[in-house]
Amino acid sequence: MARGITVCSIDDAEETMTTPQADYSQLPANLPVPQDDGAAAHLLGLVIDNLSLPATSGRAVNLAAEPGWVVIYCYPMTGRPGTPLPAGWDQIPGARGCTPQSCGFRDNTRELSDLGARVFGVSTQTPAEQLEAVERLHLPFELLSDANLTFATALRLPTFTVDGTVMLRRLTLIVRAGRVEHVMYPVFPPDRNALDVVAWLTAPDT
Repeated sequence: MARGITVCSIDDAEETMTTPQADYSQLPANLPVPQDDGAAAHLLGLVIDNLSLPATSGRAVNLAAEPGWVVIYCYPMTGRPGTPLPAGWDQIPGARGCTPQSCGFRDNTRELSDLGARVFGVSTQTPAEQLEAVERLHLPFELLSDANLTFATALRLPTFTVDGTVMLRRLTLIVRAGRVEHVMYPVFPPDRNALDVVAWLTAPDT
């Protein structure tokens, strides 16, 4: 697969807040760029606690026990067709782009697998909400629900609150043997995240 920017088809689009015809698989040019506020500085070298999260496959996943390279991309929420996104979503730095990010990991699954990496997406959405996204976007990997904020609390992950719901800020952890070897934060643009992970895994010491 060419190492270009991965985009989703219109069928993968998140539902618009106001106009059903808007294509949420494309990132607007004027999105606010998230800044590094230092909220993820403590994560590099951290050993992940032994805890299990419910997966869209129906099993419980202990990320600390997963073998090989483990890529954990944390994201706020994936929009669902027919359900409006929160008001002002595009103006929140780093909020927009969960569908393109997930599609990027989907479309680079072979490259990541060849590098010995497994991918997991984590959000505070429920397993049912995540399963809808897996099926609609044809994701070949599991999404994990941290609806109880167990993972976020244990790792002290950066979060934000919208309409009373706590969501994860977008960041990606590359883990081996339960230890965080690399942190990507903030992640922008989100549609390039998978390619950035492939590049790091190809030359992890650079």
